[in-house]
Amino acid sequence: MTVDGQETRIGVLGGTFDPPQNGHIAVAEAVFEGLHLDHVLFVPAGDPWHKDEEATPAERLAMVSLALEDSQHFSVSSVDIDRPGPTYTIDTLRDLSKLYLGAKLFFIVGDEAFAGIQTWKNYEELGEFATFVVVSRHGTQPEVPAKLSPSVNLLEISALPISSTQCRERIVNGQSLEGLVPDNVAEFIEEHQLYRRNA
Repeated sequence: MTVDGQETRIGVLGGTFDPPQNGHIAVAEAVFEGLHLDHVLFVPAGDPWHKDEEATPAERLAMVSLALEDSQHFSVSSVDIDRPGPTYTIDTLRDLSKLYLGAKLFFIVGDEAFAGIQTWKNYEELGEFATFVVVSRHGTQPEVPAKLSPSVNLLEISALPISSTQCRERIVNGQSLEGLVPDNVAEFIEEHQLYRRNA
């Protein structure tokens, strides 16, 4: 896949997106601009092995689609939701490398998540499919396993300090999501009464 004869550079931002919030978009924008990417794919996890999600995969996919509907350079991929079984990054990258033949993939991950990279399934193979972009608000250099070096870049950003957990807690407490999630996502959450089921 090429753009004007050049290799296409695609960012891959995975996560539960439960719900997608403005911090996710800010990270994608920072990496998109900082690494001169052509596109960023948001990839909601189908069945995350390390987290319990509250909204269904279909609801999370719908929310990400809404969050990105006005963006020319960002889109959502259902590759992890379409695949049965637990979601592992190695499977995500294998599938995307087949879908986007010839593209250069950049897997975007936070520094805290990257710190546990050696617990990920087949982590030593991940560098074969993508360059890792470790985003940090602290500017600290992550410890990079030898089997992943030199396929790791550090990008210091000033992304919004928002978490999806914070958003869910505000919903349970009856507080506004204004400024935390896109307006159309907030409307979807309200319409479908999400994150109130366990309240």
